[in-house]
Amino acid sequence: MTQYTMIEKPTLFIIGIECRTANTPEAAPHDIPKHWGKFYSEQIFEKILHKASEDVIALYCDYEGDYTKPYSLVIGCLVHSTETIPEGMVMKKIPSGSYAIFKAVGEHPKALVETWGKIWQDVNLERTYSGDYEVYSRKLFGQSPPEVDVYIATEKSPVRNFSR
Repeated sequence: MTQYTMIEKPTLFIIGIECRTANTPEAAPHDIPKHWGKFYSEQIFEKILHKASEDVIALYCDYEGDYTKPYSLVIGCLVHSTETIPEGMVMKKIPSGSYAIFKAVGEHPKALVETWGKIWQDVNLERTYSGDYEVYSRKLFGQSPPEVDVYIATEKSPVRNFSR
């Protein structure tokens, strides 16, 4: 049974580093950890100006179709101003709309991978593929068990809770 909460979100902006990948055995399992490594080794967090919070965001956007097709991964931060985009980074808009919030609770990244597996299998979730994202907050490092929130853009109007 997959549990999630539906909410309405305003338009958000993220600045960070981008890579293209796909959910295939030869792409995402290699590309995503390498991209996270670049984020930390190049101290991208510290270079982003006008951060709206201390959270790190992993945005999945520019899908060429559904989750089985190539997409972009942008790792960065939400910002309240897009005036300054550091060299080598991009700015992306996360569109306003309805989002299903899934909680990946437990050992990271195992719990996150399992949560994405449930999302991909949920045939009733009317995804828009306009911008899905993960929020890495203090809940990942500051509590036990660790937790990452996964926001999935949907066609559904906001309501309280769903269990499937």
